[in-house]
Amino acid sequence: MVMRALLVMLVAGAALAPEALAQAKKIKIGVVYDYSGPLAGGGSDLHALGAKIMIDHFAKRGGVEGYQIEAIYADAQSKPDVAINEAVRLIEQEQVDMLLGFYSSAQCVPVAARIEQLRKFMWITTCISSAVLENRNLKYVFRAQPSGRQFGLMSMEFIARNAKAKLGKEPKDLKVAIIHEDGAYGIDVSKGNEEGARKAGFNLVLKEGYAATAPDLASLVIKLKRARPDVLFHTGYNPDIALFLRQAREQGLRFSALVGHGAGYGVYDKLKEAIGKDVNHIFNVDPISIWLANEKALRPELPPMIKMVGDEYEKARPGAVIKSAHVGMAASNTYVFMTEVLPRAIKKYGGIDADSLRKAALEVDLPEGATMLGFGVKFLGDGAMAGQNERAFPVIVQYIDDKAHVVWPKSLQHREPVLPLPSSSPYAAN
Repeated sequence: MVMRALLVMLVAGAALAPEALAQAKKIKIGVVYDYSGPLAGGGSDLHALGAKIMIDHFAKRGGVEGYQIEAIYADAQSKPDVAINEAVRLIEQEQVDMLLGFYSSAQCVPVAARIEQLRKFMWITTCISSAVLENRNLKYVFRAQPSGRQFGLMSMEFIARNAKAKLGKEPKDLKVAIIHEDGAYGIDVSKGNEEGARKAGFNLVLKEGYAATAPDLASLVIKLKRARPDVLFHTGYNPDIALFLRQAREQGLRFSALVGHGAGYGVYDKLKEAIGKDVNHIFNVDPISIWLANEKALRPELPPMIKMVGDEYEKARPGAVIKSAHVGMAASNTYVFMTEVLPRAIKKYGGIDADSLRKAALEVDLPEGATMLGFGVKFLGDGAMAGQNERAFPVIVQYIDDKAHVVWPKSLQHREPVLPLPSSSPYAAN
């Protein structure tokens, strides 16, 4: 009887062993954002929060396909060299299986090359510069976000389509100015802006970059006053945007519309903190806030996820006037990795190495409405923009009385844009 009991226990143990072994498997994810320095408050810490909310969600559920999830967080400190060093440290010392995150394009460009050299998988939730991927033939770097060029083209198309009806001018008679921080992010968006301006036939009266760390932008304001643009297109982070807008008001710069492009323009609370009610009627280009998405057009499993992210956001940052699109962006793009790439790599390709993750990523084929951001996902496997999600697109919102309204494209529009700036704005031309 004793021998029979022991035999039963041994057989049962043998049957459980594979399951127990599977549960012991783990994927270590190195997560890199800016938790300190100027980029932190400019939006990076919000992306970090969105990614963490989603990583924690799957970790609490027991992981993915038998793999437990362990995240190791690193602070890039708003410095490209620190971002590179932290990425290498996570790979070589912490033995992470992949890296996720990255807010600043100035960091993404060199980090992507280094991670590729080390043959590790990089999942970009945020940085948008085309230079991260363009003509680099990277195998293991993937970005779910739209590119900076798309941001720049969309804002120009938006103004071109509304020039005659809203601003009373033919595109050829509309004077536009492009200003931008002179890092990879600002340069890329400005190139899209310039391309779009030429396509629309606008009169480009000024295009100028500046250092995001510049202590004074008064000379730029003076140049803009001389050029007298009808519409100003601006790409920057947070401190530089606040500085520019304050100095523009002080020096009496006037225009009919201001279109920002993500980053600092996507953090409404910081904008309002810096310039108060002057934030009214400013436009911003970004992937749609998941809290503004048309839930009826999304897959049925996504609205509950959006609610979960919103609830966790509120716990972490109670009292936000407008929930930042940044949190939802990182949460959605992390969700795509957790639900589409990782399980496919494990089930179909047998693991979590860079090649398995790459093969899985290239097979993702999601139509519009299949992500919380509304766009679909299909990565380019080769060509000039290999690793880019070709189905991603941004939208344009306008801030009015502490609310963000989608005003472009027409298919997703919540309301008509207010153009030109009303006389209540200190920047209004009339």
